[in-house]
Amino acid sequence: MLQQPIPLPRDLPRPKEQILVNITPQETRVAVLEDAVVQELHIERAASRGIVGNIYLGQVKRVLPGMQSAFIEIGFERAAFLHIADVLEQRQHPSEPQRIEKMLFEGQTVLVQVIKDPIGTKGARLSTQISLAGRFLVHLPQEEHIGISQKIEVEADRLSLKARLEKLLPDGSPRGYIIRTSAETATDEELRADVEYLSKLWADIRHKSQHLPAKSLLYDDLPLAVRVLRDMVSDHTEKVIVDSTENYGRMVEFAEAYVQSAVDKIERYSGERPLFELHGIETEIEKALSRRVNLKFGGYLIIDQTEAMTTIDVNTGGFVGNRNFDETIYKTNLEATLALARQLRLRNLGGIIIVDFIDMDNAEHREAVLAELAKALARDRTRVTLNGFTSLGLVEVTRKRTRESLAHVLCESCPVCQGRGEIKTAQTVCYEIQREIVRETRRFEAKGFRILASQSVIDMLLDEESQSLAMLIDFIGKPISLSVEATYSQEQFDVVLL
Repeated sequence: MLQQPIPLPRDLPRPKEQILVNITPQETRVAVLEDAVVQELHIERAASRGIVGNIYLGQVKRVLPGMQSAFIEIGFERAAFLHIADVLEQRQHPSEPQRIEKMLFEGQTVLVQVIKDPIGTKGARLSTQISLAGRFLVHLPQEEHIGISQKIEVEADRLSLKARLEKLLPDGSPRGYIIRTSAETATDEELRADVEYLSKLWADIRHKSQHLPAKSLLYDDLPLAVRVLRDMVSDHTEKVIVDSTENYGRMVEFAEAYVQSAVDKIERYSGERPLFELHGIETEIEKALSRRVNLKFGGYLIIDQTEAMTTIDVNTGGFVGNRNFDETIYKTNLEATLALARQLRLRNLGGIIIVDFIDMDNAEHREAVLAELAKALARDRTRVTLNGFTSLGLVEVTRKRTRESLAHVLCESCPVCQGRGEIKTAQTVCYEIQREIVRETRRFEAKGFRILASQSVIDMLLDEESQSLAMLIDFIGKPISLSVEATYSQEQFDVVLL
């Protein structure tokens, strides 16, 4: 039986936040702080900017009827992926199943928008339903209806906003829009400015699509420093502090045109100490790359990220409660809920997340932990679903994945262990070397052998494994010499025939 997702509470009081923007020619970094604690980190590098939101004139490379999908060339090394569920006609008529082979053919050009960045070995994911985000509205130029954010719950407010927008739309223009939550406090002038901006943007995209060749970029989403003003600034934002004079000017200019409420919140930082260092962000970044997250009262989390899912293990560690063991477990699990919700945002972990809380026998304790986790997850800007405890005592969380995690942005697989997180022992390598020499003896006539290996392996052969090496020399009847290669990792070795 499938578990029903646990609803996340809405309208929780949110703490005031500060947004720090650190800009260099190579990258832009944004940190979101709540009560002076880092909650989110966003990094965009000039050499590898994310492409979510970009619009391309794609060219169909291959149609796969069996998977009801197609691969679309958009100018990158890996072809992008388009599924039938993301084709406009199917989205408009979900109850009428379509066939992708009747919609697309190889070589066809098609207007597509990226909805997921390339991740790992997977290409970008596309949609043929175009959406253009503004400050208060999302424009759906291929649609003819007005939708309203589900976060606007009062029916009277929903009807009022829809009526106001309908009056502002020019006759004959596309009437597909989604009213964002931020529009609740927007004036008619602000809404009109958003409509004009989005209409001009769509007209420009259409013009380019008729004159540029296939695989051309038609629309590039705003850079991160400006997207901060469009997507992150809210009534809860106290300040947006930026450490670049040039970009400060650009952000103020954009805010004056599209985000009037943010103009007075933007500040230029001119202190001597680096902005991120002053607020301890650099230290938090280092911590966010570690497997272990220490909790305040002695417990800790172990976070392991794989391609398929992320697992989070909760441990009591050195925490000793004041009452009994059950109470200690309960308090540790409660503390872990806040920490793991923060880590999901901080590390930008997406997909399936499995949480292994410490086993609790008390049903009330389990319910209280789930309720606290739901509150903590409700503050996330990204869509999150939460399921209850399984029969094995695990909690499943899913978080929408739209960009690479922090670790994937900042790190790469270790060249020594190839991403396994561990290496073979020197003793294991010694035995591999000995087996290799026996194989080589049977294949070739050699006068002797020279072993090239790391210092630790050579030391092992000369010390603990000296007897087994002597037995090998006696067995093959040929001399073996040893040589240290300082550049070799512990797993690397070569057997040279003499």
